[in-house]
Amino acid sequence: MAQILTATGSTFAKKYVDNFSKRFEPEDPYYETYEHNGKQKRRKRPLPQGLTRKEEKILRKVLRRAHYLDKGFNICGMRFGWTFLIGLIPLAGDLVDALLNYNLIIKKCKQVDNIPSSLINQMLANNSVSIGLGLVPIVGDIGLAVWKTNWRNASLFEKYMRERAAENLRNQASGTNAGTPAVPPRPAGGKSSLMQPMSY
Repeated sequence: MAQILTATGSTFAKKYVDNFSKRFEPEDPYYETYEHNGKQKRRKRPLPQGLTRKEEKILRKVLRRAHYLDKGFNICGMRFGWTFLIGLIPLAGDLVDALLNYNLIIKKCKQVDNIPSSLINQMLANNSVSIGLGLVPIVGDIGLAVWKTNWRNASLFEKYMRERAAENLRNQASGTNAGTPAVPPRPAGGKSSLMQPMSY
């Protein structure tokens, strides 16, 4: 009887935590869900058209890194990433997590030409929130699991890059870009030229 109650309690707790997390955590920037034969499945999100090869490469790396840092592992239905494991180290773990977010996510995003400083500042603010949560015992760890700084920053970056790509396609279709020629379509196997960045 005790085993049944324990199993039931564990299942209920897991379901409650999952539902709570889904209400507040950012959308998965790396995978999207779709329905197939009545079942929910997931697949990697396609990159937006209209980016240069350099931008595509940067975006792909940011999304993949954020995925593995925050939710790359799945054990018994529980998904977690490297940040959770590293965060188990008292004090030092939270600092290492913040450094990983900056060096692997934010610095990579900054490699995009003319990326808005406001976007980078927002990412840094998210990172600061993560550090603050990490200083609070127990409750802070739960907050970090929901906050998912890497996912959050990758989602901001992905949204910006999609808007940037869409504007480039519009400029390409109209043939104008504030007096600058539109970006020519990428030839098969060739390299695309740099595009004029959008305002943000």
